[in-house]
Amino acid sequence: MTTAPTTLGQRELALRERASQVIPGGMYGHMRVTDFSGAHPQFMVSGNGCRVTDADGREYLDLMCGWGPVVLGHRHPGVTKAILDQLEHGDCLDGTSPVAVDYAELLVDTVPSADWAMFCKNGTDATTTCVTIARAATGKRKVLVAAGAYHGAVPWCSLRGQGVTAEDQTHLIRYEYNDLLSAERAAAEAGDDLAAIIVCPMRHDVRRDQELADPAFAHGLRALADRTGAVLILDDVRCGHRLHLGGSWEPLGVRPDLSAWSKALANGQPLGAVTGIDALRDAVSSVYVTGSFWYAAVPLAAGLATLRELRNGQALPDMLRTGTRLREGLAAQAAAHGYEIRQTGPVQMPVLYFAGDDDLSLGTAWAEAAVRRGVYLHPWHNWFLSAAHTDADIDAILDRTDQAFADLRDTGS
Repeated sequence: MTTAPTTLGQRELALRERASQVIPGGMYGHMRVTDFSGAHPQFMVSGNGCRVTDADGREYLDLMCGWGPVVLGHRHPGVTKAILDQLEHGDCLDGTSPVAVDYAELLVDTVPSADWAMFCKNGTDATTTCVTIARAATGKRKVLVAAGAYHGAVPWCSLRGQGVTAEDQTHLIRYEYNDLLSAERAAAEAGDDLAAIIVCPMRHDVRRDQELADPAFAHGLRALADRTGAVLILDDVRCGHRLHLGGSWEPLGVRPDLSAWSKALANGQPLGAVTGIDALRDAVSSVYVTGSFWYAAVPLAAGLATLRELRNGQALPDMLRTGTRLREGLAAQAAAHGYEIRQTGPVQMPVLYFAGDDDLSLGTAWAEAAVRRGVYLHPWHNWFLSAAHTDADIDAILDRTDQAFADLRDTGS
């Protein structure tokens, strides 16, 4: 394996120049690496297992996993076979492929809170569909949303102000995550017009420590929804199928009325899903939600193959084990090099911050040192483990992150 040098490669630089001419800003959204790093490559050409290769042929141990979708590893043989087999028959057809029924049946069998399933393309589709269903079912408008929580990149829920009007979010009322009293106050403000409460399984806002859900908070939201007649929506887009196959709040004993899924569903293929309870079946049938590619068969075949593999039972415990190994190793390295760090959230979706690093300059310098050493990770967004990460891979990552801590110390940071 070739360790990435301290400068970006020539093909990378050439691609950035070309992109700047035809793509505004050179890239957009969360994929624009210049928003968070001066060292990360913008362009990748391949992935295999837990490794990715950039446009200049440099290989990296991957701790972002496509920002979450890759749960089994890049180019997983079983998923790849399912994709190729389905391509032999077609992808976008005039009617939905039977694989949609096969996959819906398996998803309903896997998720205890699911009596039905419907499919879309991404997480924003899924959360927006959930809110639409909730409003159709209740005939009400207001939606309770945790302050700072990310539920997608469209005007009704966007966290960015540009291009979003106040009217787009008129019917959102904010509460504080893990603060049941604030949710009660928000519900009181909504009064008789409360359609839904949407919540993430954990607090994973960027640029801050992750925060696991307090069981009392989760149960309290369930009780609040029951008392007010609101629909409880679990936004499991980021966490789903990494923390628990049946839904990320299953270990807490809290089941939502609707769940939004995406990222890890199809191991990198574009797919989202909504699952829900029987009481909402008529509301689902009454709403009109669709998309040109929502019914494409290839992602559904990939989703079916991914879920079958996940149900075999090894992937989730493997990610828990390797994530623990990574967390413990990073803690020991930081201490040995004289740095105080915080690692929060589940080990399968780690995030690391340096104490006192309010402007994130230290974390950014360390992340840049890590990517130069051949580990692809992010300075302030949570990372992702996949089932392809073995103990040996984690050890290789830790060897490079140890060098990154040394690089940081050598620069006097």
